[in-house]
Amino acid sequence: MHMLINVPETVVADALRGIAAAHPDLTVDVENRLVVRRDAPVAGKVGLVSGGGSGHEPLHAGFVGPGMLSAACPGEVFTSPVPDQMVRAAAAVDSGAGVLFVVKNYTGDVLNFDMAAELAEDEGVRVARVLVDDDVAVADSTFTAGRRGTGATLFVEKIAGALADEGAPLEQVEAVARRVNESSRSFGVALGAVTTPAKGSPTFDLPPGELELGIGIHGEPGRERRPMMTSGEIADVAVHAVLDDLRPTGPVLALVNGMGATPLLELYGFNAEVRRVLSERGVPVARTLVGNYVTSLDMAGCSVTLCQADEEMLRLWDAPVRTPALRWGR
Repeated sequence: MHMLINVPETVVADALRGIAAAHPDLTVDVENRLVVRRDAPVAGKVGLVSGGGSGHEPLHAGFVGPGMLSAACPGEVFTSPVPDQMVRAAAAVDSGAGVLFVVKNYTGDVLNFDMAAELAEDEGVRVARVLVDDDVAVADSTFTAGRRGTGATLFVEKIAGALADEGAPLEQVEAVARRVNESSRSFGVALGAVTTPAKGSPTFDLPPGELELGIGIHGEPGRERRPMMTSGEIADVAVHAVLDDLRPTGPVLALVNGMGATPLLELYGFNAEVRRVLSERGVPVARTLVGNYVTSLDMAGCSVTLCQADEEMLRLWDAPVRTPALRWGR
């Protein structure tokens, strides 16, 4: 096992200590596993809370800050955070305007966030929940009833976070988050298997010279395995799968995402192929983000997320953001 860690048992705590050292504008509670905007709660502002298993960085802790999340709850690697974390996060960011939970559609996350919402409401915090379920690869999969939540989580958190920072009420922030999710679709591809610190070896078998189409961000199975394909061939499969489901009638936001071990040189080349396919299908691209944003530890691969964006979504996407992983407009 070749990993830049001390021991598997302290990987998440060590990372949180590192986040705290690098980003003094965040409040990091290592013991209780919370990352919070240092200025929270912000008077009159809806709090945005998300979270999930660690190993998908910068999702979610890397998206905490002005213009995006108010707090993130990191679980153990590929394991849902517990309700106590979410309740603490809600209490830390609630200004009286309410809190929106952004939840990726994985069974553990859904159950724990639902329980946390009930507990927080018992303590007087008004909570709304939005489920992200954008993956078109499979209808149901390991750990999931219904579609998996993947790259659209970034779009939801950025756009809803910008609206919350404008002082919009909870109902409007929830509504735009739902609209972004409903307007987004994703498809992922694995070129190599993922290795978790606890296991120390690949979590699934992907023979040399093969790839998996439609993989999940925890290494869940996809649609099929094929012999290795070119970047252009992968773009053909991934983008067509997304477009055949989304069927956009206007410009899209495009996220060309690496799964953790794919260098930017390859991702930018892949983005050129994604843009080619979109052009062939007559789909205009309003904005593009390329990089490793919703990852799976050391998995080699990529994903494509498209969101049919209306004028409000584009305005909120362009709004200033200042987080460890996304920064523009300030």
